[in-house]
Amino acid sequence: MKIQRKGGEFVATTNTKVVRLSFATEGGKTFTITIPNPREDLNQAEVLAVMNTIVSSNIFMTTSGALTGLRDVKVIGTVTDDLFDPPQA
Repeated sequence: MKIQRKGGEFVATTNTKVVRLSFATEGGKTFTITIPNPREDLNQAEVLAVMNTIVSSNIFMTTSGALTGLRDVKVIGTVTDDLFDPPQA
């Protein structure tokens, strides 16, 4: 977290990252696993290998059936500016 001044006000800025793994299910839906704080050197080959292991291990049963394949992988970065914190009681 970084405290900075914006327009005369102090603002707490937080940067976060997650990796979002999306899978296809037997019922044609998407099942997503979100993992916080991924390694900076994460690469496509590693992620796809893990995802294929998850599918082949059949360890998740969703409401729309087992996982059948890979849909998508995204590393998502978010910057949050906290403009107000209520007083603590």
